Amino acid sequence: MGSGVCGLLIWVLSILCLMCVSQGFDPVDNYLIDCGSPTDTPVGNRVFMTDNSHSNTLSTPQNIFANISSKSISSPLDLALYQTARVLNGNSRYNFSIKQHGRHLVRLHFFPFVDKNYNLSEAKFSVSAQTFTLLRDYQPQSVPVVKEYSLNITSDNLVLSFIPSADSFAFLNALEVFSLPRDLVPDGAEVIDPPGKYQNLRTQALETVLRVNMGNQTVFPQNDTLWRHWLSDDTFLKHKNLVKFVSNLSSVNYTRGWPNQDIAPSSVYGTATRLDSQHNPGTIANVTWLFDLDSGFDYLIRFHFCDIVSRSPKQLFFNVYFNSWFVARDLDLSNLTSNILGAPYYLDAIVRLRNSGQINISVGPSDVYNAYPDAILNGLEVMKISNSRHSLDTIDSLASSSKKKVWVIGGSAAGALFIILILALVFFLVFRSRRQAHVDHSTQDDFTMNGGESFQQNKQSRGTSIFSRPKNGYRIPFVAVQEATDNFSESLVIGIGGFGKVYKGVLSDEAKVAVKRGVSQSQQGLAEFQTEIEMLSQFCHRHLVSLIGYCNEKNEMIIIYEYMEKGTLKNHLYGSELPKLNWRQRLEICIGSARGLHYLHTGPAKAIIHRDVKSANILLDENLMAKVGDFGLSKAGPEIDQTHVSTAVKGSFGYLDPEYLTTQQLTEKSDVYSFGVVMLEVLSGRPVIDPSLPREMVNLVDLAMELQKKGELEKIVDPHIMSEIKPESLRRFGETAEKCLAEHGHDRPAMGAVLWNLEYALHLQGNVIRHSPNSELSKHQWETSVSTTQYSMGSMGDLADVSMGRVFSQMVKAEMM
Repeated sequence: MGSGVCGLLIWVLSILCLMCVSQGFDPVDNYLIDCGSPTDTPVGNRVFMTDNSHSNTLSTPQNIFANISSKSISSPLDLALYQTARVLNGNSRYNFSIKQHGRHLVRLHFFPFVDKNYNLSEAKFSVSAQTFTLLRDYQPQSVPVVKEYSLNITSDNLVLSFIPSADSFAFLNALEVFSLPRDLVPDGAEVIDPPGKYQNLRTQALETVLRVNMGNQTVFPQNDTLWRHWLSDDTFLKHKNLVKFVSNLSSVNYTRGWPNQDIAPSSVYGTATRLDSQHNPGTIANVTWLFDLDSGFDYLIRFHFCDIVSRSPKQLFFNVYFNSWFVARDLDLSNLTSNILGAPYYLDAIVRLRNSGQINISVGPSDVYNAYPDAILNGLEVMKISNSRHSLDTIDSLASSSKKKVWVIGGSAAGALFIILILALVFFLVFRSRRQAHVDHSTQDDFTMNGGESFQQNKQSRGTSIFSRPKNGYRIPFVAVQEATDNFSESLVIGIGGFGKVYKGVLSDEAKVAVKRGVSQSQQGLAEFQTEIEMLSQFCHRHLVSLIGYCNEKNEMIIIYEYMEKGTLKNHLYGSELPKLNWRQRLEICIGSARGLHYLHTGPAKAIIHRDVKSANILLDENLMAKVGDFGLSKAGPEIDQTHVSTAVKGSFGYLDPEYLTTQQLTEKSDVYSFGVVMLEVLSGRPVIDPSLPREMVNLVDLAMELQKKGELEKIVDPHIMSEIKPESLRRFGETAEKCLAEHGHDRPAMGAVLWNLEYALHLQGNVIRHSPNSELSKHQWETSVSTTQYSMGSMGDLADVSMGRVFSQMVKAEMM
């Protein structure tokens, strides 16, 4: 066949593929409802029907509709699906008639706005489908969230039940229920860690917690036959300097028939993240992505591959890993796709997370046939599998785990009781003789944590760099810290604060660390030392500085953190000779910091208030990714039935919330105020208080808010970024800072809403979201992508998120640790 005919054939096939995408999947069952809306609502190429057209499917005590109020903390855009809601003030059910048995997708849209009668953020409710619990005692956050599930329906009806918690109510903004292509979800897959076989997956309910497109490109629902949203992978990458992003959509070849575009679109298979061996010669490394998931569940992980980089078969061999376990060894895509380059291929695996919810996904070089060091990944999906209690909710998982532990402990205790009684007398006599000596020795080296728990010295590690890990982190011996810092050499000092000096150090395993050494006259002292270790040991998030260990020997108070290569945000804005950040970098740093603070406010079991948010406590890694640090002043937030915490005022001058300063009543909104101050530092590139300036310009907040009211905020913009910042991006950024700096806390947005606005400011700057190499996202496409975006903070402790873990914090990216 001539080259001209081949080219024509490829062109025709490409056109047919594009037609397939534009037409989309045509489900047999297809229910799209805009809850509370009086009219039908078009979203992309679909139409969400008014509530009235589906009134016969809903059984509820009362018909209550809510409309977004102009006085409420509204969404930054007029998002069609989130302007109205159905309020369910009693047990309610949606009953859908099912024509085609099999897997169905269920998407629930939530946005807790305020209308004249209801504050939807006060809702608390549970949701079930058939025999499965989807949500238990769920309380939606302050930004739009979409929960996505798939269920295998074997009856003629699908029943969704909404059950308000005591003295509360439920609500719903929009609902999608539609049948999925057959065989989209397998019946079983290979289990990783430990190896085995998982069967009867079709009987389980699944929740989508991650859907990621590699290649640093977002894929929007309008470019997916099943209206799925694929997040860009760049924010999950551990080492961006090891990779290069590849795009070659024309190479994707679906001629094998399966997988087809319903498995993943060509915009996923046509992009990839690849090991960059060319620019890292001699480096044998893996490409790794970090994700935060809920522990206590099994997960179905789907890896998407497509060789869009080779010129001929048998050129690409690589390994695929989950944590340290092989998912595939010496993977040869050409062998799996009949030597057809560009043919899509996917691989399913089941993983079990029992203790830690953090996972690593890696691809790396194979040594088969002395292959060139190479590896790619095109896409990744992670779906939570319902547990033995038929639940997908973390609360049920924790309850089940606790019950199992009780039975194990009870059985073990009964079996050991007899032996313990026999040995008790012997041990008592021995320990009584040694007790006093032990107490005298331990008093010198230990300090007691809140709740009575102690950090104890590792007696085996004196003079070495061996660590033991108690519950709250690594205990590192003083001699190892001395070795790491060259006996606290002044040449290694990288910072000085109220607690003491911070040194750069290198542990025996070559890991770089930051070592914060307290001084005896430190004003922070033991209480802050304990607080910081307690707080950091609870967190695991990519935008919070990680605790490596601590040392409290020889009257020392030392905390060891991960080393942040680029130092503080403050030093990149003013007061040093470091290169100036451009506007996009500054926005991305604000977004990362906001993700970390949002996680603190909403992610842990109880809200954590940082209390010392400032540019000096925002640190940057080698890729300028922001991480919030210094938790010495942090404090647990109010209880559920309280509005604030009454406490003495602590913080940094210039960043303190004036309401907290005058009332001594601390809330998460105090962090929001401080973050608003940081935003102004980022915009202006100057200190918060600068006595060298004229009197009316000394205080940055006063100056900026005065200019903002006049519509002249551009007058304080750092000259280094003035030429590049777009007016619409500046306007969104300034409006967001102004809301953060409101006089009263209840007038300030939650960090989730701040994060949303910063993402949108980045989008308005342009050239951020690309669904094709040469096009930018229009405002309509942004609105469509937001209204159909998937995933919630509750699904992942990152995005992580996700991160709100991963809804809008990961929806727009230019580029859970």
